Amino acid sequence: MSEPEDAALEQRDRRAENRFIVMAAVTGIVTGTIGSFFHLAIDRLSTWPQALGRLLHGPWLVLAAALITMIVTVAMVAVVRRYAPEAAGSGVQEIEGAMSNLRNVRWRRVLPVKFLTGIGALSSGLVLGREGPTIHIGASIAAATTDFFKVSDTERRGLLGAGAAAGLACAFNAPLAAVLFIIEETHNQFPYNFRSYMGVIVAAFFSTVMTEVIGGTAPDFSMSVATPALALLPAFIVLGVLLGFVGVALNASLMSVSGFTIAMHKRIPYLMPALIGLAIGALFILFPRAVTGGENVIVALARDHVVLSALLLLAVLRFATMVVSYSAGTPGGIFAPMLALAIAVGLAFGTILEGLLPEGAAIPLAFGIAAMGGLFSASVRAPVVGVALTLELTGAYTMTLPLIATCVTANIAARWLGGQPIYEQLLERTLKQAGVHPERMPHRPESELG
Repeated sequence: MSEPEDAALEQRDRRAENRFIVMAAVTGIVTGTIGSFFHLAIDRLSTWPQALGRLLHGPWLVLAAALITMIVTVAMVAVVRRYAPEAAGSGVQEIEGAMSNLRNVRWRRVLPVKFLTGIGALSSGLVLGREGPTIHIGASIAAATTDFFKVSDTERRGLLGAGAAAGLACAFNAPLAAVLFIIEETHNQFPYNFRSYMGVIVAAFFSTVMTEVIGGTAPDFSMSVATPALALLPAFIVLGVLLGFVGVALNASLMSVSGFTIAMHKRIPYLMPALIGLAIGALFILFPRAVTGGENVIVALARDHVVLSALLLLAVLRFATMVVSYSAGTPGGIFAPMLALAIAVGLAFGTILEGLLPEGAAIPLAFGIAAMGGLFSASVRAPVVGVALTLELTGAYTMTLPLIATCVTANIAARWLGGQPIYEQLLERTLKQAGVHPERMPHRPESELG
């Protein structure tokens, strides 16, 4: 090939590269804007129990709240099942399937259904996270962008990853963790080339900018803790082992209970969502820390001194409410509820250790923070993301070493226990229900590694 032809080819590649970066930036800006208003709507509507409490009292208040959450839950499930069944749950597995060319992102249906029913489900009190819907929304915006522009399959998959990263960055105001999530969680599906990689970073950056412009700049769960002594690192390793057990049990419970709910729906439609809604709505009044996504719970537990018995009760309740809420079939993620469950477990562990060691040797909050990353690592099996996400959310960079020890140990323990990553299990079930039975997830072509 002659030099002029080489120059022309290089120029075309550069233009295509620039165009892809612009598409990623637009995806990030739109995702950050829509995701931020999604979060603001949930925050505003989630105050309905306080308004209801000004009208009703005692058993009537509990009954009314239970009925409201039940009606909303059943209605949201009905809309999802009727218009976009793939909008149920977090959506991460749907994006991984789409990046593997095994699922389609029907963005015209998913965007409005995920946005509206996600607001309804999360504000009703169900124990679900905002990050799942915003990840799916971001990837849907990316899919819409690829429909309007002629792109290659590699670019389409790369932009889906960029949209997902933008959604996670918006949910937690954590751009670095969002980028690492795509690298670590979707390593079997993401096309690793310079163009796609830069697109993910750009999308996460612009999404976070819009999130901070609209919602503020502080870490979502800003916390401060002194650097734990190096002598305590073995205790964080023990915590990691404990969280490995909890993570495996949590994944197994999520899969089995949601499977049971799907089977029950074939026999008695909407019975399980109705029962789940009744229970969650009643708890919204009786024990509000046991429900909702858990963002406020995390902040309150980090601030207040909670006795050991209350922490253990809260951990058991949030484990159960998270599992049943996800099984209902409404949109909603598992990250935020997982973090709330984890901090309760970690604080309980730290409180026990505080009673065994000399005064001031153990700091319960340090173990609470470490547990947030550890349980994430045990369930999702992404320890690097667990460390980065916890540090970005809390701003507690004094916890870097303990977090690494906890996350790595939790990941190893979960693997030794035979646990499988939660999104891998969810994707496998999604494909099975759709009649797709790939022998294995596709590997990346070598040409995409450069």
